[in-house]
Amino acid sequence: MPKKLPVVAIVGRANAGKSSLFNRMIQEKRAIVAREAGTTRDNVIGRVVLEDRQFLIVDTAGLKNPEDEFEASIQDQIADAVQNADAVVFVIDSTEYPDQSDRDLAKKVLRSQKPVILAVNKTDLKESISADEFRRLGIKNVIPTSAEHNRGVSKIIDELAKTLPHANEQEDDDVLKVALIGRPNVGKSNLFNTLAGKQQAIVAPIAGTTRDVNRVKIRYENRTIELLDTAGVRKPGKIEQGIEKFSVLRTMSAIEEADICLLLMDVNELNTGLDQKLAGQITDAGKGLVIVISKWDAVEGKTAYTRDNLAPKIAASFDFVPWAPLIFTSSVTGQNVAKILDLVRQIDIERHRKIKTRDLNDLLQKSIMRHPPAGLKNTHPKFRYIVQTDIAPPWFVIYGSHFKFIHWSYKRYLERQFRDTFDFTGTPIKFSFRDEKQIKANREAAEREAL
Repeated sequence: MPKKLPVVAIVGRANAGKSSLFNRMIQEKRAIVAREAGTTRDNVIGRVVLEDRQFLIVDTAGLKNPEDEFEASIQDQIADAVQNADAVVFVIDSTEYPDQSDRDLAKKVLRSQKPVILAVNKTDLKESISADEFRRLGIKNVIPTSAEHNRGVSKIIDELAKTLPHANEQEDDDVLKVALIGRPNVGKSNLFNTLAGKQQAIVAPIAGTTRDVNRVKIRYENRTIELLDTAGVRKPGKIEQGIEKFSVLRTMSAIEEADICLLLMDVNELNTGLDQKLAGQITDAGKGLVIVISKWDAVEGKTAYTRDNLAPKIAASFDFVPWAPLIFTSSVTGQNVAKILDLVRQIDIERHRKIKTRDLNDLLQKSIMRHPPAGLKNTHPKFRYIVQTDIAPPWFVIYGSHFKFIHWSYKRYLERQFRDTFDFTGTPIKFSFRDEKQIKANREAAEREAL
């Protein structure tokens, strides 16, 4: 078993430049970076890879006065990050003199007995104060930095490499990535925490508390599953400039990164156009999909017939993804939460299913005999053979001629035949049609132009 990687916590006041420094250290834009103070609301975890070692780095929320409802929870996350870290990088804004919150935080990190680096950031600005002014905080290792211009960042990494315990961890290529997608306040973070079995994300009754993509890996039935908790996506007219716009981009990025997406909908607010749009984006990206109805415990007076009456109405709104499983859950009672993990494992199997070419062609010919494709009077689409060219999602290429006459309804018919025979629950399947006569005509035309 590989050793547990050392962990570095980045702490400091809001808007000191922690997220910019974090992104420089992991060499990618994972944390949200903006001039609005307090834009990181969850711990964001990245990996720093050197030639002979690796370590994890945690970008914490910014320290500020407890003026909003979940500030206490944010401070708990900072304290937890420091407690569990092997080293701490305290980031401070060099354009502002240390205040009482800086002094208090300095005492906390020094009291932890962990190696501490004071990163005096924004030293490229002319308003910058001398680094000696910050030595009064009692932290001996002071490094002037400019995350904006990548100054001092490599020195921080070198200092951390000297002090951190040596460990390495091989990347696990067999990680199943599952993203929680949906509108704000539909219960994504609650489900994330329940699945993860620990308080990793901030949970509050106010919409929009998750702004970064929050990650945690769990083991389930001998499989590593990485959960990605995303910020909620609002209707286009309600997307604010700045941070909300970043969150939408993060959600789209999470869809692209994930293998399977859990599309959450609040049972009290179902079937919005935005939910359908998200389902379409997940499908277009070729990702697995589970439609999760959350907060089932909040339905008053429900009976055994409530779900049976509700499910067909939801399915009708998502008739373009009839293959997506529908599940009713409650993070409060734990209802069907473990079943979600069973579902995603089964969907992953379906996404990687390979069908023998002979079985594919047998089904294709039977489907054509049962229902021949329509066309013009003397010209009908002709199907010669089919092959599977890819997995995750399964992709099939059909060769033949006169494919321009294939109606979209016939393509849907073929997909139903394949699903009825080979299952493919929870995953889109893709079809491509190669018109051999058209390919030949195009090739001959290109050759004539070349002459």
